[in-house]
Amino acid sequence: MEGRVFIVGLGLIGGSLALCIKAEHKNAVIVGFDINGEQARLAKMMGVIDECANSIEAGAKDADLIIIATPVTVAEKIIEQLSMFKLKPGVIVTDTGSTKTTITNKADCLIEKGICFIGGHPMAGSHKSGITAAKKILFENAFYLFTPREGSNNEQDVNQLKVWLGGTKAKFLTVTPEEHDYLTGVISHFPHLIAASLVQQAATAEGDSPLVGRLAAGGFRDITRIASSSPAMWRDILLHNRNVLLDLLVDWDKEMQKVISLLKSNDANGIYRYFEEAKNFRDGLPTKEKGAIPAFYDLFIDVPDYPGSISQITGYLAREEINITNIRIIETREDVYGVLVISFQSEEDRARAENCIQNFTSFETSLG
Repeated sequence: MEGRVFIVGLGLIGGSLALCIKAEHKNAVIVGFDINGEQARLAKMMGVIDECANSIEAGAKDADLIIIATPVTVAEKIIEQLSMFKLKPGVIVTDTGSTKTTITNKADCLIEKGICFIGGHPMAGSHKSGITAAKKILFENAFYLFTPREGSNNEQDVNQLKVWLGGTKAKFLTVTPEEHDYLTGVISHFPHLIAASLVQQAATAEGDSPLVGRLAAGGFRDITRIASSSPAMWRDILLHNRNVLLDLLVDWDKEMQKVISLLKSNDANGIYRYFEEAKNFRDGLPTKEKGAIPAFYDLFIDVPDYPGSISQITGYLAREEINITNIRIIETREDVYGVLVISFQSEEDRARAENCIQNFTSFETSLG
């Protein structure tokens, strides 16, 4: 497909979308803009984009597709700006935000002028950020949700957007903005809120016992990992999806009251069934598909405490060109072995790493 694609926001998501479009549409021209000029310069130098725009207006005026890959609060302001510019007839405007109702309502200023706006949300991410973390495989097999306003976008517009984004190799779904915000509230926004609350509770408990922080270094740190996400981003998400989250908090309170009742009544059978039902539901969830929260592909390696053991492992992985996203040591045991935890971008990378380590060392590995 030929044409000009203008991407506002050249971070992980915007940069990765640029790479996907370049790979799929060789004749397309990718123009980029970022409020951080260094990000735009790097994107051009790395070949992620073809041109840098001096302003949003300059980049948007001749574009056939405009992608707003910024935080939702920033995207709303950009939409207002776009509504005041003279845009190319037939242009499609989309965003990548993780909340959709508010921004779709904001896009009425575009729709009223006959400009097509289709909300978008690629459900993919990474432990890294910025243009240097961009990769064209980021969205592969991930869900990519579209939220056109009912009655304002026809099927042809959505199909055209799917063609532009075909290089993502994502699984496209079309839902209403309201359904999107409920779904992401349940399986992404609310879990992040709960994780942050668990960490807050542990921080408070540490005042009573300093051992809390020390013991939380293992499994607790892992199950609350998503609490380390950007505070600014999650502030905006919670405010934009506040009604859904308030309803979910009411439901959560009811759920906790159920647990309180089970404990107060000393109901052993009820407690067993509670955990059994949760286990059965979780065990039935898809294991090979990407969801709303980026998966963590961890490999746990028992390593003896002698100089060079860690560099030996990372050296084997480097030789096989297996990328590592994070590495840390868990010190929770008193014997001569420590646990090295290495995180990878994909399940395939983790499987390759496990095979590599088992072939070249005698270290024991297990999956996380």
